[in-house]
Amino acid sequence: MHDPDGPVDSPVQLPISHRWRSPNFTERRGTDRPDMVVLHYTAMESCEAAAERLCDPQFEVSAHYLIAENGDIHQLVDEMARAWHAGRGSWGNVTDVNSHSIGIELANTGFHPFPEPQMAALETLLADILRRHDIAPERVIGHSDMAPGRKSDPGSRFDWKRLAHKHLSVWPTDAPTNTPLSSFPNLATCFGYPNDAAQDDILNAFRLRFRPNASGPLAKQDVAILASLVARYPIDPPAGDA
Repeated sequence: MHDPDGPVDSPVQLPISHRWRSPNFTERRGTDRPDMVVLHYTAMESCEAAAERLCDPQFEVSAHYLIAENGDIHQLVDEMARAWHAGRGSWGNVTDVNSHSIGIELANTGFHPFPEPQMAALETLLADILRRHDIAPERVIGHSDMAPGRKSDPGSRFDWKRLAHKHLSVWPTDAPTNTPLSSFPNLATCFGYPNDAAQDDILNAFRLRFRPNASGPLAKQDVAILASLVARYPIDPPAGDA
């Protein structure tokens, strides 16, 4: 069991604050190393308020990192421990996302843009995490990706394309629009979305990330973009029990 008062595994080249420590974690189950990263927004008015919530045993939630609006990075839980940030949901064959992931919370109410210092800090932290744990960019997802209909963070204001340009996530390329609309459920599953989620919820989660200004019923452009992503980044089922 990891000791909450013991030393924290932090990236040695980054300025990491240990101002707050969360007792809300357990050991990972079925794996001893993370192979995913899940991004969140806090949906709270300040970084301090979010930190207090994430470190309060009463609420049974936490994350490995919390990044303030000014770019300060706070590590709340050891990377090798199982923080409690993902909750119910799945990605590909991974049903215990907490055990397979590192959770990063961005201090943001969900209604305003993410400031430049915060995005720059996220990019630096993400690059370091992916390098040290050998995590592929397609394994960086949003909370809304793994829990469609239940979660919406990091939301439509988050700049996924910016991360993809730094090889810290993925973005679609141009694709022909002749893929039939009926292919959407299968394509969504092949990309990683939960196969037990409602199609409307998956469509909303997909658009939050890849077409934030889109609305209305399923369109050819949705299916074309998803087909482009699946062609390049099909989900890779983890070995053994997920």
